[in-house]
Amino acid sequence: MTATTNPAEDWAAHRGIPLMRTLATALTVLDAATGPDTFTLPYPPEVQRALDRTALACLERGVEPPACLPDLLFWCRERPVADWPVDLPPEAAGPDDLLLDPESSRPTELCYEWAEQFSDSALLLYDREIIRAALRLCREYGEEDAYTEFRRLLVTRPVLTSAEEWLISVDHVLDPVKELLNRIYRPVPDSYVREDHHYAVCGRCLTLLTPLHDGGWWCERDRCRRQGHPPVGRRILKEEAGELLQLTRPLRQFVTGPGRAEVELEARLTALGLRVRMWPAYDAYDVHVTFPDGWVWAVDVKDWAHPAFLGRAARPVPQEPPYDEAFWVVPQDRVDDRPGYIAAYERNRPAAARHVPLLTDHDLITRARNRLSRHANGTPEKENPDA
Repeated sequence: MTATTNPAEDWAAHRGIPLMRTLATALTVLDAATGPDTFTLPYPPEVQRALDRTALACLERGVEPPACLPDLLFWCRERPVADWPVDLPPEAAGPDDLLLDPESSRPTELCYEWAEQFSDSALLLYDREIIRAALRLCREYGEEDAYTEFRRLLVTRPVLTSAEEWLISVDHVLDPVKELLNRIYRPVPDSYVREDHHYAVCGRCLTLLTPLHDGGWWCERDRCRRQGHPPVGRRILKEEAGELLQLTRPLRQFVTGPGRAEVELEARLTALGLRVRMWPAYDAYDVHVTFPDGWVWAVDVKDWAHPAFLGRAARPVPQEPPYDEAFWVVPQDRVDDRPGYIAAYERNRPAAARHVPLLTDHDLITRARNRLSRHANGTPEKENPDA
């Protein structure tokens, strides 16, 4: 389905959009600075602006506003966005979407996506700046492999012990980005250490888990928490870790998290016997897939919670490296979590991207298997990707 109106103009008509943008920016700035439960006056400008604009929106609707910042944070933790007294388009939020996680008071993925979609804050564009810097450095050196290994490192190794950091420091493939790596891996605070003096890494998303008072663990990834209690992967004794490092939060949110879906898809396609290149031509797109007969797919993987935001971000897949078919792909569990996900994406994508199909990763693997089967049986390939 293709939207009959301009999605950008439709969203701009709703006065609640700027407020949600301001709120999301404030919450991510506050989290990066001190954590939402630790704050003092004067508040950062973005935070004071969010409090003032929320109060104004409530007064215009005849609703009692949050009296102070703790009240506003309570709203963000307990009150679904759809229930706020603001004017929002129908697909701006689902019925249970919150801006802060009720258990940890940390910004949700939806909150980060609101902030990333609309903000021009230097803090919130940090992840893009780092990736652009890595691309520039690797191009200057003429080392495409260095960029590929840089991206893979951020996806598969968001946590490093001192010994692991040393091994990376002597890996000459990464020479173009060594200085950058020193800036983006930062010391881990003691809040991640359990009383028995060890850290734990999530077995699903590979980020550090936060210990809870009841003895459990909390994972910062919304997608991971929806799958149940986080499985503990490796445990790291504090005395053996040296100075434990982890990627900064924006990179964990926008590079490590989505990158997990990319490398998981890489593994599944490779297991089918296909030739796979990751982030080809300095990240023109995510996955370059070559079939035995030379047919090529270009795949961009998008692990987004909000389908309308994903639709608004849709764009044609770059033409280089060349390919025969191109797809955007989203993890199946994203679609399972939000009914009508793909239809919402299609309604919100701009006209220039109306030919960019969105498939789940399961659908893409099924298409790959079917194509391999047709090739093995000598069936001529149809060029219509929807056939």
